[in-house]
Amino acid sequence: MAKKNMIAALVQMKSSIDKKENLESSIGFIEKAAHEKCNYIFFPEFQMAFTPKSQTQDELYEIAESLPNSNFLKKLCKYSKTNKIGIIGTLFEKNQNGKDKRVFDTAFVIDKNGKVISVYRKLHLYDAFGFKESDKFINGSEIAKPIKTMFGTIGIMICYDLRFPELSRILALNGSDILAIPSGWVHGIMKEEHWTTMLKARAIENGMYVIAPNQVGNIFCGRSMIVDPLGSIMTDMGDKIGIEIVEINHDRIDQVRNVLPLLKNRREDIYTIKLY
Repeated sequence: MAKKNMIAALVQMKSSIDKKENLESSIGFIEKAAHEKCNYIFFPEFQMAFTPKSQTQDELYEIAESLPNSNFLKKLCKYSKTNKIGIIGTLFEKNQNGKDKRVFDTAFVIDKNGKVISVYRKLHLYDAFGFKESDKFINGSEIAKPIKTMFGTIGIMICYDLRFPELSRILALNGSDILAIPSGWVHGIMKEEHWTTMLKARAIENGMYVIAPNQVGNIFCGRSMIVDPLGSIMTDMGDKIGIEIVEINHDRIDQVRNVLPLLKNRREDIYTIKLY
């Protein structure tokens, strides 16, 4: 069955440390995207709250919520169902080890009926460039299976995962043709160049769309992007707060993979990647 084109809403937001405020902002973005007849809305990492370097492990733990009973997530599910729009977003999730107060950096997918259909916990923690996320976060242990939709198959990664091409390739080989990467990409020397280069690389090498909503302000660089399967930047939000609406043409994926069949040209007789 031919896939339908997706009307995607890309969100660039400046989260505060107040999760109630960020939830209200998120609801506003959802309602605006629904008014524009969008099928899915894509939020960045740290949607729930900005976590400054000065924030302690205990303070972040107090903000975090448990799944499946997260009030933050339940509220978004309600607005997803009311507005008939899918949501890809993020939250801080308490882990089940009561002695360890580090939290998961968790992404979720909600379908248009308000049902949570996927949860992914960030695999690679940002212990680089003077940061050490592992002080407050605990890494996940599983790759989330790609989500099949009428608009394509969506694979999920989070921010620093972008620097590890194995993950996007595994998702592609398991059927993903759209890659969602909610991010809180920090500004700094060469950081925006890395961001742009790797978003384009992940799209080109796998023949897939890359949808990368990012935080802006605080310590983050903005530049939320959607990149097409041949590496063309369809939108770059610069430093503005708001949403950008882009149509994802699924036929473009097949066209690019036919003329540049990188997945087919792999030497599976020499190297292999485990499939689900």
